[in-house]
Amino acid sequence: MKLLLKAVTIIDESSPLNGQTTDIYIENGVIAEIGKDILKEDVKHVEIEGLHVSRGWFDSSVCFGEPGYEERETIENGLEVAGSSGFTGVALNPYTNPVLDHSGSISAVKSKSSGHPVNLYPIGALTIKSEGIDLAELLDMQQAGAISFGDYKSPLKNPNLLKIALQYAQNFDALIQSYPQENRIATNGMVNEHENSTALGLKGIPNLAEELQITRDLYILEYTGGKLHIPTISTAKSVKLIREAKKKGMDVSCSVAIHNLLLTDKMLSNYDANTKVLPPLRTQVDNEALIQGLKDGTIDMVTSDHNPIDVENKKVEFDNALYGTIGLESAFSALQTIFTTEETIKFLTSGTERFKLETSKLEKGNPANLSLFLPDVNYTFGKNDILSDSKNSIFLDSQLKGKAVGIVNNAGLILRS
Repeated sequence: MKLLLKAVTIIDESSPLNGQTTDIYIENGVIAEIGKDILKEDVKHVEIEGLHVSRGWFDSSVCFGEPGYEERETIENGLEVAGSSGFTGVALNPYTNPVLDHSGSISAVKSKSSGHPVNLYPIGALTIKSEGIDLAELLDMQQAGAISFGDYKSPLKNPNLLKIALQYAQNFDALIQSYPQENRIATNGMVNEHENSTALGLKGIPNLAEELQITRDLYILEYTGGKLHIPTISTAKSVKLIREAKKKGMDVSCSVAIHNLLLTDKMLSNYDANTKVLPPLRTQVDNEALIQGLKDGTIDMVTSDHNPIDVENKKVEFDNALYGTIGLESAFSALQTIFTTEETIKFLTSGTERFKLETSKLEKGNPANLSLFLPDVNYTFGKNDILSDSKNSIFLDSQLKGKAVGIVNNAGLILRS
């Protein structure tokens, strides 16, 4: 492929080209030339007014459904959604049927993505069938391509299992994930335990359920050593706990779902099942602490926590609806409503190091791994902006800023029409 990006503005704080508007010529997947007024014949031109580029974005938590829930999203369409949303790499959760808990299943989903412009990185289940009883074949899955191990939205009830996993994983430098919820505190709660849950008559999940689990897991990590990732924290005290652990030198990282940065439990007033997410939407105080945690480096990365749910499991009574929202399509635009473009790009690219993924600097001679976007477009996020097979977006009808246009990666191009 020969491709010429005309008059694009580079956003990359690590590059001397940051903020400059220039042309980028790509040949056979490699950045062959960067400069003003590049002229090439018989090449594909991409020329869009106001187009910006950055290093490729990475999402550390997505679900596609396949295998088992193809009616929600297939791997093929999910990767197209990710690419059209500006992501050159996504980590695929084992939220499938059967779950991804052995090397054969990891190899199968990897093969489904072979040759696609978007890199798919499977997360292997930490326990067999994600049931929290016996450890899965971690080493075998890592050798097949798994980048981390965790049971999606399924907290480990047995603390000894986490202890053993952290000790064992050190033999092959693996990253263990532990979802932060103590179910014996959360019980059958569905939303944040606060004044709104009381007013609406919905059973609540207290902040304590998350914070107690994080405290437990950090104590275990301090004892065992190893590498721990805590996905999608949601409370102010969770940020404080992880900040203190990092100051002690503990090898812990965490992420936050984008909707937990912007939205609060006040959205629950109309009982819209799209607002039923896990962890639940909390309060403005929590949101502000999460934003500060991102800015000071306590929180390592953001995620869309993209989780397609079919209409039969969302367009039902709130009590019966499954948790989850799609988020790839709105991720960049939502972040831009509270952060600068430079901050947004930083947060969308910061997860690769933790997962030990190869990255490519935006400079001549390197592989082209680029995200394409328009940062200054203001619009209402509507159904036409949803590319996923499932339509369960928590940001539907929200006022957002900026649009992803596509990607260049793996010698391929995806452009959103």
